[in-house]
Amino acid sequence: MSGASDFVVDFPTLGFLAADWIEWHCPIPDGFHQGKPYVMADWQLWCTANHYRVKKDALWVPDNPVRGPAFYYRRSLVVAPQKTGKGPWTASQALLEGRGPVLFAGWARGGETYDCRDHGCGCGFVYEYEPGEPMGMPWPTPLIQIMATSEDQVDNIWRPLTAMVKNGPLSETVKAGEEFLRLPNNGRVDKITSSALSRLGNPITACFQDENGTYTKSNGLTKTARTMRRGVAGMSGRSNATTNAWDPSEKSDAQETYELHPKDVFIFFRQPPESLKFKRKADRRKVLEHVYEGSWWVDLDSIEAEAAELMQLDPGEAERFYGNRLVQGQGTWLPRELWENAYAGDGLAAESA
Repeated sequence: MSGASDFVVDFPTLGFLAADWIEWHCPIPDGFHQGKPYVMADWQLWCTANHYRVKKDALWVPDNPVRGPAFYYRRSLVVAPQKTGKGPWTASQALLEGRGPVLFAGWARGGETYDCRDHGCGCGFVYEYEPGEPMGMPWPTPLIQIMATSEDQVDNIWRPLTAMVKNGPLSETVKAGEEFLRLPNNGRVDKITSSALSRLGNPITACFQDENGTYTKSNGLTKTARTMRRGVAGMSGRSNATTNAWDPSEKSDAQETYELHPKDVFIFFRQPPESLKFKRKADRRKVLEHVYEGSWWVDLDSIEAEAAELMQLDPGEAERFYGNRLVQGQGTWLPRELWENAYAGDGLAAESA
C-alpha cells in the first residue's frame, strides 16, 4: 500500500461504528491535544475496518450469537515504524473490546441504533445504522490480555489506556489499576509480561501482543504468544499484534505470521520502494515520508535526526525501526542482498555458473 488513496472500504465492517465509539469514549491521553477526542489516522482506521470486517454471509442467531467466525479475519498483524501511534491505537482497541460493540449482531434494515444506555453506559453515545450495515454488540463478560516483553514495553499501551479511562466517560464503569482494569459483569483487562506469565492459559475473549517481532523461541515468547492465541480461540475471540519491522535472522512470531500469511489473518505492512536506499539522506527522507504517512503528529525532522545517528551505530536497526524494512542486524552471517537473491533462486547458483 502506498498511501491513503489505497484505503477503500468496500466491504461490510463494524469499523465505522468502532471508530465513532472510540472517538466518543477515548480521549487523547497526553500531549498538546490531551483530552480531545481520539480520531484515528487513515491507516489506523483502515486496520480497524479490516479487523472488524464481517463476512457477507454472516448469520445472526440471537440466543447464541456467532462470535469470531462472523468476521473475515481471525487476527491481525500491524507492522509500523517507531512513533506512528501503535500504543495509543492498541489502547483504544483494547477498550473497545472491553466495553464496545465488537460482536456481530445482525444486519440493519434501516433506522436501528446502537445506544450506550442499552449496555449500562450513560455517556449519551448513539449510532444510527445504514440499511444493510452490520450491527454490533459488546461481549457480556470480556476477558482481555495485553502482552509485551517487559514492564516498560507493556506500559507503552497501559499508560494511554488508563489515561483514556480516567479522563473520559469510561471512568463511570471501568476501574483502572496498575495491573488490570476491572470491567462491569466481572470482566477485566490484564497486562502480561515475560516475568509474570501466571495468568496465561486462561480463556480470554481478546489479546493484544505488543512488539511480537521480538518474540522468539530463544526467549520463550513464541510459545507464549501461541498459548495466548489458543486461549482466545477457545472463547471464539480474536487477537491483534503490533510490532516494528523485525530482524529476519531471529525467526520471530511476527516473522512466522508474515511468511505463512494465512488467508484469515489481516496484515498491514507498508514498506517503501526498494529503489530508495536508506543510507542516502535524500532517499531516507522519502522513505520516512512513505512509512509515516497519515501519522500527522510525527515530526519527520526529529525522526530523521534519530535515524541518522543510529545509522552510525547500527544501520540495520535504524532501517528496521524507522524505515519499516526487514533488515538483518549487525553480526548476521549473510548480507541482506545475498540472502534475498538466493531465496529468489537467482543468487548463489547464478554467480557460480
